[in-house]
Amino acid sequence: MELHMEVSKSYGGAFDLKTGFRVAGEQIGVFGASGSGKSTLVSLIAGLLAPDEGEILLDGDCLFSSERGINLPPQERRIAIVFQDSCLFPHLTVEANLLYGYRRCPARQRRIDVKSLVSVLKLDGFLDRCVNRLSGGEKQRVALGRAILSNPRLLLMDESLSALDDGLKLQIIHYLKRASEKFGIPYIFISHSLLEIRLLTDQVLAMGGGRVLGQTTPEQLARDRMGQSQVGYINLLQVEKLRKMGGLYVYRWGMEEIFVSAGNDEPMAVLELSSRDIILFTRHPEAVSARNLLKCTVMDTFPSGNKVGVELRCGHETLIAEVVVQAADDLAIQARNEVYAVIKASSFRRLS
Repeated sequence: MELHMEVSKSYGGAFDLKTGFRVAGEQIGVFGASGSGKSTLVSLIAGLLAPDEGEILLDGDCLFSSERGINLPPQERRIAIVFQDSCLFPHLTVEANLLYGYRRCPARQRRIDVKSLVSVLKLDGFLDRCVNRLSGGEKQRVALGRAILSNPRLLLMDESLSALDDGLKLQIIHYLKRASEKFGIPYIFISHSLLEIRLLTDQVLAMGGGRVLGQTTPEQLARDRMGQSQVGYINLLQVEKLRKMGGLYVYRWGMEEIFVSAGNDEPMAVLELSSRDIILFTRHPEAVSARNLLKCTVMDTFPSGNKVGVELRCGHETLIAEVVVQAADDLAIQARNEVYAVIKASSFRRLS
């Protein structure tokens, strides 16, 4: 998917969006705070709003051009949207909601098998159910299925996970990625949550004040914002449960075993760890109360406000720590040095 936009939209001086960019990929993120212009951008792409002037091209096809007098209506753009509110039809069953867009899609454009999608989204047991009897996560899965069954050329996700708790978010993220990859549907995911952006996208447009401020990767965006964040950089660790020991959970993380307070009996998990909860030593400490002691190699350092970010390689995995500038100087932290990362078991937060 390739999207090219050079547009402006004014709301009488209260807010102005003016931006130009070209982005290509299958999993694109749009990141920014509330009021930055994300939802306006979505509405312009979908045809729910018309720019005052400019041009919008999707895969070389012109969706809007003020110069050429082109403004395709939403139904001709073949772009589906999933909003924060699932917007399901309350008088229809789950199956009827799913088939709503499918039945309005010309037969020649139907390339997604209904049974396959129902299987991917794990909706088999809900088809006859009234949507008012669904949980928030189930409703979002139905909304996602309905959008995909309209056989769009592009899927827009506008803050569609913001009302869900972390566990449900991870479920929907899993289903969205599976569906996108299986059925070959590119998406643009809009969010103010850096966690969601990191889990769902591989390129990001950063927005602010009605402008696209830059295009980067989710990882680089997280590092750039580390110094501004109250929680620092959040490491995301994909782990598998090994056993319980002395009231702690022991997980396998790459080649390492880590001890965690906040575990459960699920075999797989995603853990959060703030860069500020990692203490670095240049020599093996003789005694320490923290349960995790990892021998690491410094791969890189980078400035982060009044601190220094430290990229660590621990076996085959990567962690980002941060220290104040004076500590980095005192410890002579630099690339290729070996250090020990000490982490309390209580510092990990389980997402799933």
